[in-house]
Amino acid sequence: MGKFKTKQEEFWVGKFGDEYTTRNYSKKKIANNIVFFSRIFSHTSPIRSVIELGAGSGNNLLALKQLFPEIKLSAVEINKQAVTKLKKIKNIEIHHSSILNFNVKHTYELALVKGILIHINPEELTKVYDLLYKATNRYICIAEYYSPIPTEILYRGNKGFLFKRDFCGELLDRYKDLSLRKYGFSYHRDPAFPQDDITWFLLKKNNS
Repeated sequence: MGKFKTKQEEFWVGKFGDEYTTRNYSKKKIANNIVFFSRIFSHTSPIRSVIELGAGSGNNLLALKQLFPEIKLSAVEINKQAVTKLKKIKNIEIHHSSILNFNVKHTYELALVKGILIHINPEELTKVYDLLYKATNRYICIAEYYSPIPTEILYRGNKGFLFKRDFCGELLDRYKDLSLRKYGFSYHRDPAFPQDDITWFLLKKNNS
Protein backbone atom coordinates (compact mmCIF):
# COMPACT_ATOMS: atom_id res chain seq x y z
CA MET A 1 0.00 0.00 0.00
CA GLY A 2 2.99 2.30 0.23
CA LYS A 3 3.67 4.99 2.81
CA PHE A 4 0.92 6.63 4.82
CA LYS A 5 0.47 10.36 5.04
CA THR A 6 -1.38 10.62 8.36
CA LYS A 7 -1.24 9.10 11.83
CA GLN A 8 -4.89 8.12 11.45
CA GLU A 9 -4.00 5.71 8.64
CA GLU A 10 -1.26 4.11 10.78
CA PHE A 11 -3.78 3.78 13.61
CA TRP A 12 -6.29 1.83 11.55
CA VAL A 13 -3.82 -0.38 9.71
CA GLY A 14 -2.33 -1.62 13.00
CA LYS A 15 -3.41 -3.31 16.23
CA PHE A 16 -6.31 -0.97 16.94
CA GLY A 17 -7.76 -1.63 13.49
CA ASP A 18 -7.41 -5.40 14.03
CA GLU A 19 -9.21 -5.18 17.37
CA TYR A 20 -11.93 -3.02 15.85
CA THR A 21 -12.47 -5.57 13.08
CA THR A 22 -12.89 -8.40 15.59
CA ARG A 23 -15.12 -6.35 17.88
CA ASN A 24 -17.52 -5.07 15.25
CA TYR A 25 -18.26 -8.05 13.03
CA SER A 26 -21.53 -9.76 14.01
CA LYS A 27 -24.74 -11.11 12.49
CA LYS A 28 -26.70 -8.77 14.78
CA LYS A 29 -24.96 -5.73 13.30
CA ILE A 30 -25.72 -6.97 9.80
CA ALA A 31 -29.41 -7.38 10.73
CA ASN A 32 -29.47 -3.88 12.20
CA ASN A 33 -27.90 -2.55 9.02
CA ILE A 34 -30.52 -4.22 6.83
CA VAL A 35 -33.22 -2.23 8.63
CA PHE A 36 -31.04 0.90 8.63
CA PHE A 37 -30.38 0.83 4.89
CA SER A 38 -33.93 -0.23 4.00
CA ARG A 39 -35.14 3.05 5.51
CA ILE A 40 -32.61 5.06 3.51
CA PHE A 41 -32.98 3.33 0.17
CA SER A 42 -36.75 3.25 0.25
CA HIS A 43 -36.23 6.73 -1.23
CA THR A 44 -34.35 5.48 -4.31
CA SER A 45 -34.78 3.08 -7.15
CA PRO A 46 -32.94 -0.26 -6.73
CA ILE A 47 -29.18 0.18 -6.38
CA ARG A 48 -27.18 -1.90 -8.87
CA SER A 49 -23.61 -1.04 -7.85
CA VAL A 50 -21.89 0.37 -4.76
CA ILE A 51 -18.43 1.29 -3.61
CA GLU A 52 -17.86 1.62 0.12
CA LEU A 53 -14.89 3.61 1.37
CA GLY A 54 -13.64 2.04 4.58
CA ALA A 55 -15.69 -1.14 4.29
CA GLY A 56 -14.31 -2.88 7.38
CA SER A 57 -15.26 -6.54 7.49
CA GLY A 58 -18.34 -6.07 5.33
CA ASN A 59 -21.25 -5.47 7.72
CA ASN A 60 -22.67 -2.74 5.48
CA LEU A 61 -22.10 -4.45 2.14
CA LEU A 62 -23.62 -7.71 3.35
CA ALA A 63 -26.72 -5.80 4.42
CA LEU A 64 -26.97 -4.09 1.03
CA LYS A 65 -26.61 -7.45 -0.68
CA GLN A 66 -29.65 -8.70 1.24
CA LEU A 67 -31.66 -5.69 0.07
CA PHE A 68 -30.40 -5.76 -3.52
CA PRO A 69 -29.33 -9.36 -4.33
CA GLU A 70 -27.97 -8.44 -7.78
CA ILE A 71 -25.87 -5.51 -6.58
CA LYS A 72 -22.21 -5.32 -7.58
CA LEU A 73 -20.09 -4.76 -4.48
CA SER A 74 -16.80 -2.86 -4.29
CA ALA A 75 -14.81 -2.11 -1.15
CA VAL A 76 -11.84 0.04 -0.19
CA GLU A 77 -10.24 -1.03 3.09
CA ILE A 78 -6.92 -0.30 4.77
CA ASN A 79 -6.81 -3.04 7.42
CA LYS A 80 -5.46 -6.44 6.35
CA GLN A 81 -7.56 -8.43 8.82
CA ALA A 82 -10.72 -6.72 7.59
CA VAL A 83 -9.73 -7.45 3.98
CA THR A 84 -9.41 -11.14 4.88
CA LYS A 85 -13.04 -11.10 6.04
CA LEU A 86 -14.16 -9.20 2.97
CA LYS A 87 -12.68 -11.90 0.77
CA LYS A 88 -15.27 -14.33 2.16
CA ILE A 89 -18.03 -12.35 0.45
CA LYS A 90 -18.94 -13.68 -2.99
CA ASN A 91 -18.60 -11.47 -6.06
CA ILE A 92 -16.90 -8.51 -4.43
CA GLU A 93 -14.19 -6.23 -5.82
CA ILE A 94 -11.70 -5.41 -3.04
CA HIS A 95 -9.11 -2.64 -3.00
CA HIS A 96 -6.65 -3.12 -0.12
CA SER A 97 -5.72 0.54 0.16
CA SER A 98 -5.89 3.66 2.22
CA ILE A 99 -8.76 5.86 1.09
CA LEU A 100 -6.26 8.71 0.75
CA ASN A 101 -4.19 6.68 -1.75
CA PHE A 102 -7.10 5.27 -3.72
CA ASN A 103 -7.94 6.44 -7.24
CA VAL A 104 -11.35 5.51 -8.57
CA LYS A 105 -11.32 4.15 -12.13
CA HIS A 106 -15.05 4.00 -12.88
CA THR A 107 -18.31 5.14 -11.34
CA TYR A 108 -20.94 3.36 -9.26
CA GLU A 109 -24.59 4.11 -8.59
CA LEU A 110 -23.82 4.58 -4.91
CA ALA A 111 -20.78 5.80 -2.99
CA LEU A 112 -21.05 4.96 0.71
CA VAL A 113 -19.27 5.93 3.93
CA LYS A 114 -20.52 4.92 7.37
CA GLY A 115 -18.48 5.85 10.42
CA ILE A 116 -15.45 6.73 8.29
CA LEU A 117 -15.31 10.48 7.71
CA ILE A 118 -15.14 11.00 11.48
CA HIS A 119 -11.78 9.21 11.51
CA ILE A 120 -10.17 11.07 8.59
CA ASN A 121 -7.56 13.72 9.33
CA PRO A 122 -9.54 16.99 8.87
CA GLU A 123 -6.82 18.37 6.59
CA GLU A 124 -7.45 15.49 4.18
CA LEU A 125 -11.26 15.61 4.15
CA THR A 126 -11.59 17.46 0.86
CA LYS A 127 -9.63 14.69 -0.84
CA VAL A 128 -12.17 12.16 0.45
CA TYR A 129 -15.06 14.40 -0.57
CA ASP A 130 -13.64 14.54 -4.09
CA LEU A 131 -13.29 10.76 -4.14
CA LEU A 132 -16.89 10.24 -3.01
CA TYR A 133 -18.12 12.66 -5.66
CA LYS A 134 -16.07 11.15 -8.49
CA ALA A 135 -16.96 7.58 -7.53
CA THR A 136 -20.70 7.89 -8.16
CA ASN A 137 -22.98 8.78 -11.02
CA ARG A 138 -26.13 8.89 -8.85
CA TYR A 139 -26.13 8.71 -5.05
CA ILE A 140 -23.87 9.44 -2.09
CA CYS A 141 -24.82 8.10 1.33
CA ILE A 142 -22.96 9.27 4.42
CA ALA A 143 -23.71 8.13 7.97
CA GLU A 144 -21.56 9.84 10.58
CA TYR A 145 -21.57 11.74 13.88
CA TYR A 146 -22.97 15.22 13.26
CA SER A 147 -21.96 18.57 14.71
CA PRO A 148 -22.68 22.05 13.32
CA ILE A 149 -19.19 23.04 14.49
CA PRO A 150 -16.07 20.91 13.85
CA THR A 151 -15.38 19.12 17.13
CA GLU A 152 -12.77 16.59 18.25
CA ILE A 153 -13.82 13.77 20.59
CA LEU A 154 -11.58 11.52 22.70
CA TYR A 155 -11.80 8.09 21.07
CA ARG A 156 -11.31 5.17 23.44
CA GLY A 157 -8.65 7.16 25.28
CA ASN A 158 -6.91 8.30 22.09
CA LYS A 159 -6.59 11.91 20.94
CA GLY A 160 -6.67 12.93 17.30
CA PHE A 161 -8.71 10.03 15.92
CA LEU A 162 -12.35 11.13 15.98
CA PHE A 163 -13.76 14.37 14.57
CA LYS A 164 -17.40 15.26 14.02
CA ARG A 165 -18.76 18.10 11.87
CA ASP A 166 -21.36 18.88 9.20
CA PHE A 167 -19.96 16.58 6.52
CA CYS A 168 -23.14 16.76 4.46
CA GLY A 169 -23.20 20.55 4.47
CA GLU A 170 -19.59 20.68 3.33
CA LEU A 171 -20.35 18.31 0.46
CA LEU A 172 -23.35 20.37 -0.62
CA ASP A 173 -21.29 23.57 -0.52
CA ARG A 174 -18.45 21.99 -2.49
CA TYR A 175 -20.51 20.41 -5.30
CA LYS A 176 -23.38 22.55 -6.55
CA ASP A 177 -24.98 19.74 -8.57
CA LEU A 178 -25.62 17.68 -5.41
CA SER A 179 -29.01 17.85 -3.72
CA LEU A 180 -30.18 16.49 -0.38
CA ARG A 181 -32.84 13.82 -0.85
CA LYS A 182 -33.40 12.60 2.71
CA TYR A 183 -31.75 12.53 6.13
CA GLY A 184 -32.38 10.92 9.49
CA PHE A 185 -31.01 9.84 12.84
CA SER A 186 -30.49 6.38 14.35
CA TYR A 187 -30.37 6.04 18.14
CA HIS A 188 -28.20 3.67 20.17
CA ARG A 189 -31.18 2.90 22.45
CA ASP A 190 -33.49 1.78 19.66
CA PRO A 191 -35.09 -1.30 21.28
CA ALA A 192 -34.96 -3.43 18.14
CA PHE A 193 -32.34 -2.20 15.66
CA PRO A 194 -29.85 0.17 17.35
CA GLN A 195 -27.11 2.12 15.62
CA ASP A 196 -24.37 4.27 17.09
CA ASP A 197 -26.17 7.65 17.33
CA ILE A 198 -25.40 8.42 13.70
CA THR A 199 -27.01 10.90 11.37
CA TRP A 200 -27.42 9.76 7.78
CA PHE A 201 -27.76 11.80 4.60
CA LEU A 202 -28.77 10.68 1.12
CA LEU A 203 -27.44 12.95 -1.62
CA LYS A 204 -28.11 12.78 -5.36
CA LYS A 205 -26.41 14.23 -8.39
CA ASN A 206 -28.98 16.48 -10.05
CA ASN A 207 -28.08 15.37 -13.58
CA SER A 208 -28.56 11.65 -12.84
